[in-house]
Amino acid sequence: MIRRRPIRYLLLGLTGGVAATSVAGGIALITGAIWPSALSGISPPLEHLEGSPFDSYLLPGIALALIVGGLHGVAFTAVLQRMNRANLAVTIAAYAIVIWIIVQMTIIPFSILQTVYLAVGLAEIGLVLIVLGVFSDDREPPRHRPPDEARLAMRHRIGVG
Repeated sequence: MIRRRPIRYLLLGLTGGVAATSVAGGIALITGAIWPSALSGISPPLEHLEGSPFDSYLLPGIALALIVGGLHGVAFTAVLQRMNRANLAVTIAAYAIVIWIIVQMTIIPFSILQTVYLAVGLAEIGLVLIVLGVFSDDREPPRHRPPDEARLAMRHRIGVG
């Protein structure tokens, strides 16, 4: 569960933004693949896919909407509802967008949006690490719990301390 309010709000904005834009972008790619004349100004040129395993933007559009958008939607909901597994949901969604962008950068020409979304994914990971206290030195050292009565009785019976 994410308890720090500013970080929670940042994660809500990042995960919600990526969810919305990934679903919208996926729908645009799917629509452009099915009806090329419908979104000719929005869909990227097919030449970008030359040498890739794709001959249209249909499968990448489905993957973008369902995988990246879906995982970010789940992460957004987990953070919004303060679920115990919100950190895990955000981390999975963040790695999904980072992997998506890295693969995309190997297939299509550079776009500033790739840099933006890569930074967003890395920011999501960084915020979760902050919530988990990875960068904090103010964590308390582990405390030694006193032995319980059963262990004390056992030690007394065998003559130890």
